[in-house]
Amino acid sequence: MQSNSEIFVQILDILRPLAQGGVEITAETDLVADLSIDSLKTMKILVMIEDRFDISIPINILSDIRTVGDLSLQIQKLLAEDD
Repeated sequence: MQSNSEIFVQILDILRPLAQGGVEITAETDLVADLSIDSLKTMKILVMIEDRFDISIPINILSDIRTVGDLSLQIQKLLAEDD
């Protein structure tokens, strides 16, 4: 199983091109407030994450995700369920 830090690094690879104005992305970075992620970008990110990690992200967990750290934690939980 991948560690949270390994997952976080892969998420950074996905999010960096979408970050505007050279925003530094940390675990505390708010996806909406800091990165201006709208619903269209959210769907694009979800597809890229699903492809990268070979998982399916249920829509109902999106309400639990506010920061990049939250996203990493949810992905780690989904990967653990698949093991």
